[in-house]
Amino acid sequence: MVPAPSGSAAPGGGSSGSGPAQLPGQTFYVSDRTSAFQQLVTLRGQGRTAEADTLARIAAQPSSQWLGDQAARGIVEQVSRRAAEADRTPVFVAYNIPHRDCGQYSAGGATDAASYRSWITGVAEALGDRKAWVVLEPDAVAHTLDTCGVKGADAAERYGLLAFAVQELKKRPQVRVYLDAGNPGWVQDRSAMAEALSKSGVAVADGFTVNVSNFYSTDRNAAYGTELSAALGGKHFVIDTSRNGNGPLSGEAWCNPPGRALGEPPTVDTGRPGVDAYLWIKNPGESDGECGRGEPRAGEFWLPYALGLARGGA
Repeated sequence: MVPAPSGSAAPGGGSSGSGPAQLPGQTFYVSDRTSAFQQLVTLRGQGRTAEADTLARIAAQPSSQWLGDQAARGIVEQVSRRAAEADRTPVFVAYNIPHRDCGQYSAGGATDAASYRSWITGVAEALGDRKAWVVLEPDAVAHTLDTCGVKGADAAERYGLLAFAVQELKKRPQVRVYLDAGNPGWVQDRSAMAEALSKSGVAVADGFTVNVSNFYSTDRNAAYGTELSAALGGKHFVIDTSRNGNGPLSGEAWCNPPGRALGEPPTVDTGRPGVDAYLWIKNPGESDGECGRGEPRAGEFWLPYALGLARGGA
């Protein structure tokens, strides 16, 4: 249910001569590796000023860097160094768990447990002593609790891999780690989710994430997160607000629903107890998948959809 990393950014970190400005007072890093920034450069070069100005509402905000293949280590080192130079904190999304996305739109991931452990160790090593926030494996826990089929020994292996990843990443002194906990409309048994998060190492993590790549309102996500937090001894959490400005179209419409809008900009000043940040974990404008209406593949940038989000659902 979460799109795979698109890999659309240039290997050097950007096709323009200068990167995006860092917003005054912002904690998080605005990267020139995002699909939105790359598209913005193209639009400017084509003289499409009105579209570029609209897209800048996305490109100027800090979005996450998704990691899902063997290039991850180099990307992490490069982006975290640039963020450190700008005195900002990058947000990474580790998305390479074996049997990723239950073979759906974002199928893939590491070939086996050993490969995953090696991969996540490389990511942790690449971070070094630099600051970063890491969102760990969107959907991975929730898929052990739905009809996906990750059950029994497969679920136990997944929990063990997630716990290993948390431990490896937390060896880095300035890295914060948040395990993904799905969204308010997915796993209805909150105690089961809390138990699964516990098996996955949430006690060692800094907390958990909710609403990754989904559209539920911030209020509803805060209520859901607060329920889980109470069951986890007060663990903090973050909310993906990238596309929740208009809330969901319906409970089941998660794949490129029309009429959605950007949500609250990324910030650590949420004003909500226990909510560490609003983050744009999903990169606004990247497709959720080929949902049967001619959409691009998961993770590919889709300019008309991005412009619609930036215009408030228009």
